[in-house]
Amino acid sequence: MTVFYCAKCGVELTPDLVELPSVPEVSGRDKDRDKETRLAPSAVPQGHYAVDPEPWGAPFTPPTDEPRPHHPRRLLMPPELTDWTPAGPGNSIVVHPQDVPALRLLDQGGSQWGCCGPLGTGSRNMACGCGVLVATLAADCMGPYELHLDPVRVWACDTKGPKR
Repeated sequence: MTVFYCAKCGVELTPDLVELPSVPEVSGRDKDRDKETRLAPSAVPQGHYAVDPEPWGAPFTPPTDEPRPHHPRRLLMPPELTDWTPAGPGNSIVVHPQDVPALRLLDQGGSQWGCCGPLGTGSRNMACGCGVLVATLAADCMGPYELHLDPVRVWACDTKGPKR
């Protein structure tokens, strides 16, 4: 079991979470979306977390001639970033958004916002109570539904002591 804390103020951000060996694949099919919110299923089930070794989120690198593999968790990009590639931090901690209830969503609107929520492309958009941006929420109806804790702005503790 692991608990994540804000690196600045030390407040507990999550309850005890169980580590998964990798980020699970999710379905992007319409039939698997929540009937009320239209959100895709969360990449990580509630009560769990996974470390995503790949770069995720902002900043983004411009398109190249090299083909990009399709990925079911690929972010829905705003028009000005179509075909750009995530170059954000690797090793982000992916959690179910409902496992981090104390965070508040900032920057609501603009090109980084879809019809139903944040695209997750505008860098960190979730703040701890102390004001530090510690996570990025992707929660538009057309993209993935997941929360990435920034590995530099949070720390983890389990029964054996700090991991970070």
